[in-house]
Order: sequence, then structure tokens, then C-alpha cells
Amino acid sequence: MKKICVVGTGYVGLVTGTCFADLGNRVVCVDINDEKITTLQAGQMPIYEPGLEEMVERNVKAGRLSFTTSYEEGLDGAEFVFIAVGTPSGVDGEADLRYVRMAAETIATTMSEPLIIINKSTVPVGTGDWVADIVSRTQPKPIEFAVVSNPEF
Repeated sequence: MKKICVVGTGYVGLVTGTCFADLGNRVVCVDINDEKITTLQAGQMPIYEPGLEEMVERNVKAGRLSFTTSYEEGLDGAEFVFIAVGTPSGVDGEADLRYVRMAAETIATTMSEPLIIINKSTVPVGTGDWVADIVSRTQPKPIEFAVVSNPEF
């Protein structure tokens, strides 16, 4: 059983985290939106996906799935962290990567042990190197990490 942190509780993050929990992993989903976390902790789904509500309920009851606004709680003991935050298109059609940047910076300043960072957000080619650079430059002390991409299409 692995400890996994998923940053973002939108469609991609919530479904990804819940499925990993259903496979027997310990998953903590982190979101900066207090209201969304409170809603999820109350067992209410912010999205509709067939069977998701039952799967979330089952895994929360089993202690494999939890929700928080705390990166510290999410990353504590985690081997993997998925970045699954929104990348809305700007007026020019370019992906807005501000939420990816914020997640990468917060992961960098919060992580305390080696970590594999998986970017699940739909981002332009080269974003993995960009995220790695952000983490390297932002870490208060060097901690080993790797960045991989597994975008949702």
C-alpha cells in the first residue's frame, strides 16, 4: 500500500484519488478551496461520475481516502504527489499555468522526503521541465524528486 497525495479535487483529481484509494492505497486529496473540502468531508460530491459517491464513501470509511486543505498533511509520508489542478485557457488560447506553479511551489516548500511528482493536468509540452525547475529553485533544502507527466485528455 502506497501513500499518495493528489493536489486538486476537481474531476481529474477526485476521480484519480478515489480510484487509487479503491486499489488499496492511502490517498489524501488536497485542495486550497475550503468550501470544496468541507463539502467532500460531508460526503457530498462536487461533480457527477457514475459510482463515484459510493466509491468515495467506501474508501473514506475504510480510512484509505481523506480530504484536506493542508499540503503538510497530504505530503506527510507520501511517495507520490499528483498535480491535478485546473489549466484554463486564456483569451489567447494558451493554458494558464498559475495553479500548476502554485502547486509546484507549495510542494517544494512542504516536501520533507524524496517524492515523485506526477503532473496530471493538461499542460503544454515542456511543462515537466518547468515544474522541475520551479521545485529545484523553491526548495528550502535539496530533497531528491522526479517529475513525470501523465496528462488527462
